Formats: sequence, C-alpha cells, structure tokens
Amino acid sequence: MSIIRLDKYLADCGIGTRSQVKKILKNGLVTINDIKVSKADTKVNTESDKVMVGHDNIIYKKYEYYMLNKPSGYVSARTDNLYPTVLSLLDGAKHKELSPVGRLDVDTEGLLLITNDGQTTHNLLAPNKHVDKTYYVELDMPIPDLLIEEFKKGIDIGENKPTKPAKLNILDNKATCELTISEGKFHQVKRMFAHFGLKVIYLKRLSMGNIKLDANLKIGEYRALTDEEIDALLKN
Repeated sequence: MSIIRLDKYLADCGIGTRSQVKKILKNGLVTINDIKVSKADTKVNTESDKVMVGHDNIIYKKYEYYMLNKPSGYVSARTDNLYPTVLSLLDGAKHKELSPVGRLDVDTEGLLLITNDGQTTHNLLAPNKHVDKTYYVELDMPIPDLLIEEFKKGIDIGENKPTKPAKLNILDNKATCELTISEGKFHQVKRMFAHFGLKVIYLKRLSMGNIKLDANLKIGEYRALTDEEIDALLKN
C-alpha cells in the first residue's frame, strides 16, 4: 500500500504541474471515492482509492517503462544545452522523473529504455550485473576474422583494465557485425574497433538484457513496455 499527497498523485499521472493541479482542485474538478476534494495535501491510497478529474478516472502507476528507437542527433539525458534530449520525444509520457537508462552517443541509434524506476536502472547499469547489450555495427573496412578471438579476450582501450569479454558476430559482407558487450564504457564500441584501426560509421543498439528493440518502432518512435517485457526487465 502506498499513501501519497493528492497533488503528487495527479502530477505524477500527467494532469499538470503541482501549481496547475492546485488550480484544478480549487475549481472543484477532483473527487476521491466520489467525494469532492480541494486540498492538495489530501492523502490518497494509490491501490484502493478511486480518483476522478471531471469524468476521467485517473489511475496511478508508480513506475513507467518505455522503449524508444533513438534517432541520431539526440542526447541520452534529461537536459542539454547543445542538443535536443531523448525525453523530448516522449510527448505522451506522464511521470516527470523519467530518465534514460544509461547513455547512447548522440550519433548512435536504436534501443533506449526510459523509466522512473531508479532501482531497476541501477541494476541494469551496475558493472557487477553484467547485463548484455547487443549492437549492430557498420565499419569503414572489412573486419578481420581474428578479431572474434581478440574480442573474446578483452580489448585494451586505454583504461586500467581491458574490456570484459565480448561476442563478435561478423556478418556476410564482412564490414558489418553484431557485437555483444556487458559494459557501458564511454564510446566503448568505437574504441574497441579503433584499437584495430577500424572506424565505426554507424551504430545501433538492438537489445539490452532480455529486451529487444521492437522492429515495428520507427526511428524516433516509442511505446510503453508490455507486462511481459517489464517482467523480463526486472529479472535482469
């Protein structure tokens, strides 16, 4: 059971900011269990109370989980002074505390999870959790087959330790591949290939843990995770 203030309940559900919610309350548009309320600090049981704004039943969800097919040119942050942020693409999301799970480079596309569930975000990003992330990679020249074994050993990218073992699957035309890593170091994929004189010219994340990018999502589109996907995400 969770008991929270009414103004937070309504703000978290996307009804408006705290100040906007207070105006709605003053106008007598809000009821709890069919009783009109006007005080912002009224307590609400998120599991059992029925909250209405006008004729709309407002159902509270503590956490929201979204899948975004990130386009190039957007940064994985809440705010930025140079580029638009990925959160600007989630025009229908409700919670104000949403954040991207980790970062994709500004020129990287593909799967980006966005949630307000801080514990799950921590679990997905913690180094000791070893959550696999798979990328589709295009390079400026063919990939030597010997890199398959080299990537399994770990690559020196100029940090204290080599990268953790990675799985490299070279595709038919030899200049493209799928790479699975279990870390998220700064520019890691690009730095791993740069170690062998190869330049990444296109990068797209395909999966993170048990969650795969929905093939029906166009670049820049997003959707809420299904209940099955949320269960899989929490198991990560």
